[in-house]
Amino acid sequence: MNVEAVGKTVEEALEAALKELNLTRDEIDYTVLVEPKKGFLGFGKKEAKVLVTPKTEKISVEAEKAEESAETLKDKIVSFGEKTVDTAGAALHRVGEKADELDEKQKAFNEKVKEKWNDAVDSVKESEEKVKNAVNEKVETASAVSTAVKNTLAERKNKRPAAEAPAREFVVDDAVVDEAKEFLAKIFKAMKIEVVMEKFVNKKDGCIILKLHGDDMGILIGKHGQTLDSLQYLTNLVANKNTENRVHIVIDVENYRERRAETLNRLAKRLADKVKKSGERIVLEPMNPHERKIIHTALQNDNKITTLSEGSEPYRKVVIELKK
Repeated sequence: MNVEAVGKTVEEALEAALKELNLTRDEIDYTVLVEPKKGFLGFGKKEAKVLVTPKTEKISVEAEKAEESAETLKDKIVSFGEKTVDTAGAALHRVGEKADELDEKQKAFNEKVKEKWNDAVDSVKESEEKVKNAVNEKVETASAVSTAVKNTLAERKNKRPAAEAPAREFVVDDAVVDEAKEFLAKIFKAMKIEVVMEKFVNKKDGCIILKLHGDDMGILIGKHGQTLDSLQYLTNLVANKNTENRVHIVIDVENYRERRAETLNRLAKRLADKVKKSGERIVLEPMNPHERKIIHTALQNDNKITTLSEGSEPYRKVVIELKK
């Protein structure tokens, strides 16, 4: 009877087979089917595998005990030998094919693990670089804006304020516009961003509209346009500091103010419908005078709704409620 046994080593596999056959080392022949391998990081590990065959002398003893004839014993030995050779050969062939297949799979798996590891390392390095650049950019931008504001306030402090001029017809002063553009250019240079400025004149009230275009302009807008409003306020202060004919300057980034007006109009009508259904007043978040005016104008023709403003600047809010 042939026995296949496995173990961490060839010796351990042989001991397991001898125990199962109840034979000694002198009474068997064996063939190593698989050499043991330690593997790497748990991959490619293989246990030793042996094929153990009892020697013919043992079979003869067993045949004599069974009182078999010499001819029968000879036939059995011959038959056993042929079967043993055939079985061992076939087993070795299968084991060889399986080993080659496993080796190829192991190589492919190792290459895939190596590739994934390299990709992961590259991804981590790229992410770290992006985070580092983003943080540096935010710090530089904040520092640039802070410096520009400080310089503007210091310049205003060192100059005598212009005398207030009596109210008269609005006149566009090109020097004021140039002053505004120069101030904005300094801000953008400090922030290290490239901006294209377009000038428009509102024929109804004579105010100047400076439209700004460029990449990643969201940083100039801020939440609900708060950064843009602050930039516009500072620009008006600087541009009008030495003139008697005050020029109102509106700064817009990529048509943000137009889009914001459309959003506020839709918001006003939606909230008005909600007030009509519930009968309860709605108080909006704090807005600047320009945005509050948009809400009031959007609902001024609604005969069921009235609007009013409550609170003090800069926390003044619009209230929408039913007409009494």
